[in-house]
Amino acid sequence: AGQPDLSGAAVLHQARRDQVADACRVYSASSRKRRVLTPGDLRHLVVDEDHELIYCYVPKVACTNWKRVMMVLTGRGKYSDPMEIPSNEAHIPSNLKTLNQYSIPEINHRLKNYLKFLFVREPFERLVSAYRNKFTLKYNSSFHKRFGTRIIRRYRKNATQDALLNGADVKFKEFAEYLVDPATQRDGPLNEHWQTVSQLCHPCHIHYDLVGKYETLEDDANYVLRLVGVADSLRFPSYAKSTRTTDTMTAQFFSNISTQQQIQLYQLYKMDFLMFNYSTPTYLRLD
Repeated sequence: AGQPDLSGAAVLHQARRDQVADACRVYSASSRKRRVLTPGDLRHLVVDEDHELIYCYVPKVACTNWKRVMMVLTGRGKYSDPMEIPSNEAHIPSNLKTLNQYSIPEINHRLKNYLKFLFVREPFERLVSAYRNKFTLKYNSSFHKRFGTRIIRRYRKNATQDALLNGADVKFKEFAEYLVDPATQRDGPLNEHWQTVSQLCHPCHIHYDLVGKYETLEDDANYVLRLVGVADSLRFPSYAKSTRTTDTMTAQFFSNISTQQQIQLYQLYKMDFLMFNYSTPTYLRLD
């Protein structure tokens, strides 16, 4: 009595693991790219040795709150409530240990024996969320400078001096153009806020035990905490952000870009759609 139904959750999570495995099989059959992971590929995998846990963080998918929770779990009593940790503190790299900091035998041991999980979100909603967060807010001037100026220089005709200097008003259309431009791919990996989950977490190479979804964040997060055995002392922070990016908002942004850009963006994030069972958005004009 009082035990939540774990069998239903177990079936659900098995189906999610199968979905990833199937998409990876189809992909590897059609792809000539065979890649072996290097330690550098593992810098998004946060390690908690005390609970034998690995969390791959995906920006714009509750990663601040998960990092806070990981700081509580690894803090050996230093913190009790995740929300007492300021968000900027959660993103200081030295506050959490990542898998790339270990030797190869230690890496292999942890990948084999620890519980591994990640959280995912509808790819275009995550993309619009990243755009809104990095390009439409005043406080992100470092992103405006680093990416905004480059995007405006490349894709805006007759840009003003101010725009070229500050990069503060990138349009979603320009951001989309930047993402699908072959030159961008040649410049090296995408920034983590818009990089695909497949490139950040490598789910075809690393077999995650749990795939949580942003749509069912609280249930999935608390299921992870139950499996870890800390559900009595630790709850995942529940939050209803009024500013969060919704499906309707995403459709709105996508209506501002060309059909070709929509198709190219879908191609870019296709593996994320397939692996995590997100259907092709109804607002896409893929004809």
